[in-house]
Amino acid sequence: MGRQRREFSPEYKDEAVGLVLNTGRTVAVVARELGINEATLGRWVHLHKDRQGVGEAPLSESERVELGRLRKDVAELKLDRAFLKKASLFFAQEASDTNVKRSN
Repeated sequence: MGRQRREFSPEYKDEAVGLVLNTGRTVAVVARELGINEATLGRWVHLHKDRQGVGEAPLSESERVELGRLRKDVAELKLDRAFLKKASLFFAQEASDTNVKRSN
């Protein structure tokens, strides 16, 4: 028989997440201390951070400028890639046609 699935109250989850965030200990250490799966605690921490919006600071002006430049670069690279893809197909077809003509 498989292991029975444990259920944790929201308060317990919040306290476990608090141990990770407030003490500076890693998810692995806290999970080991509490006797829960590391991936489970990691998921709780991730969900808590998503709910709190941690790490979502507004972009500074220099970051905005860089983001615009990078988006422009990506667009140009996509165009270059599309052109090179078409060119390679053209030359592959050209080489194939040349080989057919030579064999006749």
